[in-house]
Amino acid sequence: MESNTISWMFFTRAYSVRYLCLFFIFSSSVITGQTTKDSLSSISQMPAAMQKSFFEIGVGYVGYPFSEKQLQPGYTMESVLVRHPAVRLVLLGYEITPYLHAQVTYMRPIWWVKYSFRNNSTPNDGAETRTVWMNVASATLKPVVSLSDRISLNAEGGLGVVTRHGIRDKNNNIVVKDLSFATITAGAGIAYSFDEKCAVTMQVGHTFPAKGYDQPPVTYAGAGFRYSFAPFDEDKLQKTRKEGRIFPKQWISLSYSTNSFGYGVNEFFKSIYLFWGGAAQVDYGFMASYQRNLFNGPKIFSFDVGSNVAYWKTNAMKEDLFAFSLYPVFRFNFLHNKLFDPYFFYILGGPTYLSQSYIDGNDTGKRFTFYDALGIGAFFGKERVLNAELRIAHYSNGNIFPMNCGVKIPLTFSFGYSF
Repeated sequence: MESNTISWMFFTRAYSVRYLCLFFIFSSSVITGQTTKDSLSSISQMPAAMQKSFFEIGVGYVGYPFSEKQLQPGYTMESVLVRHPAVRLVLLGYEITPYLHAQVTYMRPIWWVKYSFRNNSTPNDGAETRTVWMNVASATLKPVVSLSDRISLNAEGGLGVVTRHGIRDKNNNIVVKDLSFATITAGAGIAYSFDEKCAVTMQVGHTFPAKGYDQPPVTYAGAGFRYSFAPFDEDKLQKTRKEGRIFPKQWISLSYSTNSFGYGVNEFFKSIYLFWGGAAQVDYGFMASYQRNLFNGPKIFSFDVGSNVAYWKTNAMKEDLFAFSLYPVFRFNFLHNKLFDPYFFYILGGPTYLSQSYIDGNDTGKRFTFYDALGIGAFFGKERVLNAELRIAHYSNGNIFPMNCGVKIPLTFSFGYSF
C-alpha cells in the first residue's frame, strides 16, 4: 500500500540531519539582512483574495441505508446501527462572482455505523461487533440567487469522493470492503445573512452511489453558520496603528514533545470534539519550525503559514519516525499588554510526509497525511522578539484513504525567536 512516488531516502536517518540543516538555511535566506523594522508585520488590510473567501460549519442528519448487502459472502448480519447525526464543513469557499461560488466540503457522521455479525463457517462462535467509517469530500460549484438583501437560494453540484474504512473479523478476514471512489454530488440550500460577514444556512445534498461499488447513496440535510471574510474597517486599522502594537513578521522555534504528563489534554479535547486522537502514539520528539505572518487584522485575527521538520520516538515499539509539514495557522490575539501578547492558534490540514505509514503496528494509510495542532502561545520582550507555545498535535489523512488510525502527539513545548 506504500506510495513509491516520493523517495524513501528523504526521511532516512542518514539524511535527516542534512534536511534539518537545509530547512534552517532556507529560513535564514528569507530573513537575512532584514532590519528590525522590516521584521514587524504591518497592521494592514486583508488580502483581496481572502476578502472573497468564506467557511461554514453545519450539523444535521445523514441518511445512508447500510444493510446486509455490504457484508461479504459467508457472513450473516445480526444487527446494524445507523446513527444519523452528522457534521458538514465548508473548508474553503470562494466567491467567484456574487452569483457563483466554489467550495470544498467535508461531511461525516458524528458516530460510525455499527455492525454485529457472525461468520457462517464458525456458527458456534459469538457475534462480533465492528464499526464502518465513512465520509464524503467534495468540490462543487454553487450558483446563488438573491431573493432580497438578506435571503438567497443556492444550488450546488460537482465531484464527490466517498471513502469507507470497512470491517475485518477477529481472524483478519474482510467482512465489509474498504472503498474509495469518485462520484457525483448535488444539493440546494437557503441562507439568511445578518450582515456582510455572518449568515445562517440550511442545506440538503445527495451523493450518488457508483456502479460496481456496494456503497449506499448518502443524503445530508442540516443547518449551519457561515462566516465570510470582509475588508477591515479603515478607522479601526488606523486606531490600532496608533496604539503601537508589535506583530512579529517571522520567527523560528525549537520544540520538545513528551508524554511524561500522559495524553490527558489530547483526550479532553477529543472528548469535546475540538480535536483528534490517534491509535499510534508518540513518546517524545523534537521539532524545528519556521513561521511567517501573512497579515494581521486590527486586533484579533492573524493568518500565518508555517513549516516544520520533526523527529519522533513512538510509544509502543520505540520506532523512529520523521515528518515534514507545511501548514496554515489561524491565530487569535486575545490580549495585549506591556509584558506580553498571548494568543490562541489552530493549525488545520497541513500537508505532511511521514517516513513510514505502519507505526507501532498501526496502518495509518499512506505516507502522505495532514498535520493538525491546537495550542496557546505568547510573544514577549520589549520588541516581542521572544516566543513561547504549548500545543498538542495530530497526524491523520482525514479519511481520504480507507486506513486512517491517526498519530497522537502529546504536549509540546516550544521556544522561538522572531526576526
